[in-house]
Amino acid sequence: MRVTLFDYGAGNLHSLEKALASAPGVEVRVMEDPVKALETDVLVLPGVGAFGAAAARLEPGREQMRRALLDGLPCLGICLGMQLLFDGSDEGEGLGLGLFRGRVTKLRTRRVPHIGWNEVEEDTALREAKLGMAYYAHSFACRAEEPEVVVGWTTHEEDRFPAVVRKGRVLGVQYHPEKSSAVGVRFLHAFLEEVSS
Repeated sequence: MRVTLFDYGAGNLHSLEKALASAPGVEVRVMEDPVKALETDVLVLPGVGAFGAAAARLEPGREQMRRALLDGLPCLGICLGMQLLFDGSDEGEGLGLGLFRGRVTKLRTRRVPHIGWNEVEEDTALREAKLGMAYYAHSFACRAEEPEVVVGWTTHEEDRFPAVVRKGRVLGVQYHPEKSSAVGVRFLHAFLEEVSS
């Protein structure tokens, strides 16, 4: 199985690449071209960076990527990658993929960013892998307009926001599975196993 990390120039992808490559039969590659990134079995949108810069890198292939995901290409969006699956963000200019209706807004909390371990509530994303607790590092959260796509929640102070969204073979997580210890790696493996069948 070929897994492609779309690199929008955001930062260190090593821990995510390593966690994905530890799954049996998986070959991971990193691609900066959004159209060439679609020549894959599974697309991963990683979770480090700012929305505006990432949207700008995505723009030349945005429509092709959106169409590929709507046509069934499996995709995992992590943190910023999940936010790119929505329409847009208050963090920066540019369009997301619009697979999920809604906007990304700043956390409604006293302490920003939200960094550290927190619970994943009501998580029904993958039968085989329930994280329970996961590692977060973000200042913005997705505000989904379609309640049925939210399959996991997190609460930071008084703000409750989607931790996991799902539509078919497209899954977005606000947390970082690659930084969430053995349970996070298990989650990544379970996602790859599910979409390969």
